[in-house]
Amino acid sequence: MTTLPDLNSCDSATFVERLRGIYEHSPWIPERAAARRPFANVTALKLALQDVVSAATLDEQLGLIRAHPELAGKAAVAGQLTAESTSEQAKSGLHLCSAEEFATLHQLNADYNAKFGFPFILAVKGPTGQGLTRQSVIATFARRLKNQRADEIAECLRQIKRIAEIRLNDLLAVQLDFGPAIMQWSEDLAAWSDDENALTCAYMTPAHRQTAAQLLEWMREAGMDAHIDAVGNVAGVYRSDSPNAKTLITGSHYDTVRNGGKYDGRLGILLPIAIVRHLHQRGEKLPFHLEVIGFAEEEGVRFKSTFLGSTAITGRFDLSLLDQTDADGVSMRDALLAAGHDVARIPDIARNPSDLLGFVEVHIEQGPVLLERDLPLGVVTAIAGSSRYLLELTGLASHAGTTPMNMRKDAAAAAAEIVLLVEQRCAQAPSLVGTVGQLQVPNGSVNVIPGACKLSLDIRAADDAVRLAAVKDVMDGIAAICARRQIEFTLQPLLNASAAPCAPRLMQQFGDAIERAGLPRFDLLSGAGHDAMAMAAITDVAMLFTRCGNGGISHNPLETMTADDADIAARVLLDFLRSYRD
Repeated sequence: MTTLPDLNSCDSATFVERLRGIYEHSPWIPERAAARRPFANVTALKLALQDVVSAATLDEQLGLIRAHPELAGKAAVAGQLTAESTSEQAKSGLHLCSAEEFATLHQLNADYNAKFGFPFILAVKGPTGQGLTRQSVIATFARRLKNQRADEIAECLRQIKRIAEIRLNDLLAVQLDFGPAIMQWSEDLAAWSDDENALTCAYMTPAHRQTAAQLLEWMREAGMDAHIDAVGNVAGVYRSDSPNAKTLITGSHYDTVRNGGKYDGRLGILLPIAIVRHLHQRGEKLPFHLEVIGFAEEEGVRFKSTFLGSTAITGRFDLSLLDQTDADGVSMRDALLAAGHDVARIPDIARNPSDLLGFVEVHIEQGPVLLERDLPLGVVTAIAGSSRYLLELTGLASHAGTTPMNMRKDAAAAAAEIVLLVEQRCAQAPSLVGTVGQLQVPNGSVNVIPGACKLSLDIRAADDAVRLAAVKDVMDGIAAICARRQIEFTLQPLLNASAAPCAPRLMQQFGDAIERAGLPRFDLLSGAGHDAMAMAAITDVAMLFTRCGNGGISHNPLETMTADDADIAARVLLDFLRSYRD
């Protein structure tokens, strides 16, 4: 068996030979990486090899891509694949394709080569290393065929790096202590949904309650004292033996958006449960209590109110929200009572800030920054503040054929101008973003000028002054557009959340742990809102981001990550906990 000490101590020719199968027919990659020896750990070795690929010329990168065989292509049929490729394609059952599946793959290969000039590359062993289904392979193939060439070159290289990671794990007999369990638990939770055909887990639905019950069971099995509180938070404490110990809290939310992904929020609950299980099995205690909280609600899907779980923990839960109703007219109060919760006990959930050391949250990035830099982890600097509004425009519905263009009061045309205003204004600062995510023409008809339009506004920035300046300019612009077009408007504020900077002391400790794991520290902003924003009201907060695949997409069934990334995130958090200093 090859070991890392062997690779560090052997001569360069032997190093290249032992890594010959890692990158398909491309010995130049280990040749260039050999000079960076010795590697402190396997992570550093992987990173060195990836850096060689990233630093290569475009011609070299294209040569690497073209060195790979087509999936279920001529080389596979003729038995001419490398041993590694043969094993990988077999893991997804590509050697068992039906005649129809083989014909589909044959056509996709032809279309892909014709469009891009190189073969389609996919790490068919998938995020867990256990293999994608043939259906998933075909669906991914068809989806990526729509990409632009530059984007597809980048994605092929990322897939090649993932293939190399899996091959290195096999070569060096790497055991992932945490990643496989985290990925499997994510799959298990995804089985409970409000929707048969997609993952939707809204507040206090049967699927939501089943999810909470499962988290409670896992926490207790891991060695925690756990309970479900009056708003549905699942809270487990791994108790310290130290007298007068304070508490460090970690966690995230377990509700989802409609048709969401498996890792958003849930990663930040499952990962620390896996860590606590590991500590408990070893009989290892920490010098502080570690509390893992699965926050019951963060997304605002059912009752249009976000951060219900974390605001209860901070003592800032607005009890008037209990009277809010869902689309079926069910109040939040009634939903909680039906689930067996005592709403009178909600104020008792609040934690005492003087008992806390801080709050740290592990979360998928929900964006492409780490992915594009080939980094599995990043330290969050701040969570962007957010201003959200619902805008209703009222013009005059009239006949599309008889009303002259200069006499129209077209609410949709005003909305279109507002969308472009938001886009133009929010492109003026690096951390500023603006989105119109909802746009409706109620009772619209093909032959009627729109008399009404509804749209949402979402403006975010890491700097509150930058965000509020943009909000003012957009509001002034809306007023001017509507006055010019003779459109009436009403503006309903939905959310005004201040930016939440992360505590430098916690960021530094996360950064140190990342570097000890063999990775460079990389800092980035969170444009998405997280429970850490609410927790910042009572204690110092920090966040560790993990890489998203599929272009960084989230809030979508295509949301993905790998067992390797989950594993290294868990190892970094464990190191952070063991090394924690106040």
